[in-house]
Amino acid sequence: MKNTLTEGLTQLGLTLSETQMDTLCAFGKAVVKQNEVMNLTAITEDTAVARLHLLDSLTVLCCADLKGKRLIDVGCGAGFPGVPLAIACPEAKITLLDSLGKRMKWLETVLPTLGIQAECVTARAEEAVAQRREQYDFATSRAVARLNILLELTAPYVKVGGAVLALKGAAAKEELAECKNAIRQLGLRLEAVKEFPIDGTSHAIIILRKVAPTLKQYPRRYAKIKQSPL
Repeated sequence: MKNTLTEGLTQLGLTLSETQMDTLCAFGKAVVKQNEVMNLTAITEDTAVARLHLLDSLTVLCCADLKGKRLIDVGCGAGFPGVPLAIACPEAKITLLDSLGKRMKWLETVLPTLGIQAECVTARAEEAVAQRREQYDFATSRAVARLNILLELTAPYVKVGGAVLALKGAAAKEELAECKNAIRQLGLRLEAVKEFPIDGTSHAIIILRKVAPTLKQYPRRYAKIKQSPL
């Protein structure tokens, strides 16, 4: 896992300390071990975990300077990309948000044992925003929903001048094409789509800058968002 991580970091142009790489690998192994009793990931082989979870998460660092910034990982799942970002950039204040209590309880337990600092919040994205509206510099999300749904769940967390960083796969441009209205309605502007080929497949980060406050009516209830995306 560490060899794969070292090689991948070089390709991304990123530099981490030995301690940070060891902690990343320790977290990757902890996810695989916990996966034996909890459904966290279908990816369990060391090399694949390093490439498709750890390195994929760290591509965010190629798109944004997180030092001294606040980032919320919406629908963090097993902790990706939020936990690798917390390890690689301890100067950032990371919030992990997910609605699945057992998963979040595990993260609350395992992160301190590895010396990783991150706030864990168990709540639905459309509900937690009431106390956290426009308080973050960045909102990230990976494998949660199609972009036209995802943006309504993430944009309200981001302050004007910040950005939504959506981690997507091969369908990134297709999803982007169907949410022009959502981008405009939510106070966003497309800044860039950065692609990172990993294992021969396309991984991309869609960067959407927050240029105006999101109207208070958003986000709507999830059922409504899903039924009628913006």
